[in-house]
Amino acid sequence: MGIFKKLPGLTIAEFDSTGSLLHAAEKMAEAGYEKYDCHSPFPIHGMDKAMRLKRSPMGYIIGTMGTIGMTGMIALTYWTNTYGYPMVISGKPAFSWQAFIPVIFAISILLSAFGAFFGMLALNKLPQLFNPIFGSDNFAKVTNDGFFVSVEANDPKYDEGNVKSFLESIGGKNVEVVKGE
Repeated sequence: MGIFKKLPGLTIAEFDSTGSLLHAAEKMAEAGYEKYDCHSPFPIHGMDKAMRLKRSPMGYIIGTMGTIGMTGMIALTYWTNTYGYPMVISGKPAFSWQAFIPVIFAISILLSAFGAFFGMLALNKLPQLFNPIFGSDNFAKVTNDGFFVSVEANDPKYDEGNVKSFLESIGGKNVEVVKGE
């Protein structure tokens, strides 16, 4: 893994609508393809289910980082006020936790945000400086009105001829093989 990783080629096919793209995603999953992706200019409800994608671990990453922030800040404020620099003011206990809720909350949110940012980068394998799919002139339509399925050449079931005919059989148009680096 890394920014300069050599990427395999892929085969892409264009579809007419969101419904045909959803249908294609279901057929790709049923056929046993593992390294494929669906591209559209906007999110499509039900695409995760159609592609049989696992649930994202981002919630666990963010929750863990928030818990670490909260626990760490409670420990720091406790240690600071009871051992590091104890002060008795107006007969209050050494650790008056109510005063530290804002800073505990703020650090929990800060570490959760860091977890979200760096977790997203890691899970999406970013930064990725190049993807062979951008070598296709036809793929430029995906930002406006294009719907595409791409199958990577390192998929276990990938065979260029079979993939092309399969994509055409499920309604793909303008099927194109894009060479990798």
